Amino acid sequence: MSSIAIGADDAALELKNLIKQYLQDQDIAVSDYSNDAQTDKPLYPDIAWTVANAIKDGKHERGILICGTGIGMAIVANKVPGIRAAQCHDTYSAERARKSNNAQVMTMGARVIGPELARSIVSSWLKSEFEGGGSSAKVDKISYYEQSACGK
Repeated sequence: MSSIAIGADDAALELKNLIKQYLQDQDIAVSDYSNDAQTDKPLYPDIAWTVANAIKDGKHERGILICGTGIGMAIVANKVPGIRAAQCHDTYSAERARKSNNAQVMTMGARVIGPELARSIVSSWLKSEFEGGGSSAKVDKISYYEQSACGK
């Protein structure tokens, strides 16, 4: 894995720091876009937008976004063309986000899950790769609808 972008708002800084350390302990390069790493204290939509665009632009292979629930971050990241973000609060959804949906971004809620579960979720997501097969047509259809909505 080349590098992971991580971003969190003020509701999730503690969990973000734990996940960031977990990744670094596995020798994974991490770029932090969180509001504690910034001087202007951006809101979660700014953080999610920045991380998703960094992935779209090829600066990072994947991204992890954490806010209070993970919902807002997923909504914003999915607004970036070409990005598939999935809210993951269990290991199975994290695995399927990659294997079936080729999600480059996972989101979590710091007010929803605890630290041990968060590490397990990230581990499952990192170990999983897109399987293709029958899922390829579905991911292609997602891209088709996205391009249609963007007028392309």
